[in-house]
Amino acid sequence: MGLEFITRIIRTTAMVALLAALAVSVYYDWNFALGMLVGTLWGLTNLFLMKLLIREVISPRKTRMNQAVVLMLVKFPLLYVGGYLILAWGFFSAYSLLAGFSLMFAVTLLKVLGRVVMGMDVPGLTQLTRNQAEGTN
Repeated sequence: MGLEFITRIIRTTAMVALLAALAVSVYYDWNFALGMLVGTLWGLTNLFLMKLLIREVISPRKTRMNQAVVLMLVKFPLLYVGGYLILAWGFFSAYSLLAGFSLMFAVTLLKVLGRVVMGMDVPGLTQLTRNQAEGTN
């Protein structure tokens, strides 16, 4: 698993959040659904900026400190102050924002469990050996 795994988490979470917000808006409340989307967007932006920061700081090539500092200035003060302002604004309930933010962790857990069950991270386990273990060819 590399940084592309984070990209897949972001993409999957965005799709699940749209479907969940649609269902919540129809069966519960549109304001709660919009709060879920805002919470998800905040969490995914945080994860995306973290991925960029990791790529800039921890990489085999020379670290570009200018870009790393800009990313830190955007991620830490601006993103977290923005999250506080969204919560303090009071338009969305804290539960809807928390539900949207937590969706990313649920998707991550399910993706990791899927990889474990399918044996995707076991070295030397190819599709042929999986088929042999299952008794199919």
